[in-house]
Amino acid sequence: MLLNKKILFLLIILAKIYSVQSLFCICKKKNNLIAVPKPACLTPVSIMTIDETDKKILRLLQEDAHLTLKDISNQINLSLTPVHDRVKRLEKEGIIEKYVSILNKKKLGKNLTVYCQVTLVKQTFDISEGFNQSILNLPEVVECNFVSGSFDYMLKIVLPDMESYHHFHQKKLSILSEVSLINSFFVISEVKSTTVLAI
Repeated sequence: MLLNKKILFLLIILAKIYSVQSLFCICKKKNNLIAVPKPACLTPVSIMTIDETDKKILRLLQEDAHLTLKDISNQINLSLTPVHDRVKRLEKEGIIEKYVSILNKKKLGKNLTVYCQVTLVKQTFDISEGFNQSILNLPEVVECNFVSGSFDYMLKIVLPDMESYHHFHQKKLSILSEVSLINSFFVISEVKSTTVLAI
């Protein structure tokens, strides 16, 4: 939504009183001040304190989630019971979200990775939410991030080939009513791809 100086001032005051900043971001775009819904990823999250032993466990599990508690116990020189307790605590606190298998894209015929910059027709809550829900229903999109800058969203799309992307672009993405502009960038060579966080 476009803001004039009076509305902006009122929003700042309300933010201090009612924590409105948890719902909206105020930023400048195309020479206008706008208020946009703040994505869930920007909502403050409580950070759990972990020690070096926790970090050792997490590093091992990030590299190989199939490790047994005994394997971990042997590698970090800690008895089985405390290792079990620590892993369960890390799971309960949500630091370990889930255990997954990472698939080889090329062996599955998914040879094309595309990054798309998407600009919405308007930056309103309803339009953003409508776009978000549509993207959640597109399995070809493996990442979607609301970003700052000259466009609104960055998508990462994995598909078999250019023909598949053309069909996806024409039949699934560009037909979304919330979308105004799409810029596509094709990956020529993947230098690094990892799910491992540095801790």
